[in-house]
Amino acid sequence: MLIQTEIGRVAEVGKALRDAPGVESADEVTGPYDIIAKVHASDLLTLGRSVTGAIQKIPGVTRTLTCPTTRHLNLPEDPSPHRENDL
Repeated sequence: MLIQTEIGRVAEVGKALRDAPGVESADEVTGPYDIIAKVHASDLLTLGRSVTGAIQKIPGVTRTLTCPTTRHLNLPEDPSPHRENDL
């Protein structure tokens, strides 16, 4: 799920996501959205309830884009760990 926040509220929204049902992880990103979150649900109805009933109600959230996955791709891990200095 992609989440857009009000300017300056990424950290606050990120902390609030910890308590949202189904949220497994959240990372700050660049671009038109500010956070990408992995949200797990047993079905689309449950996912929708989590999005509209909890995540969209977090103060500072201005827009969400939910992208349900259809299949997990087992990609091999990169043998060299990402290092901040490599950027």
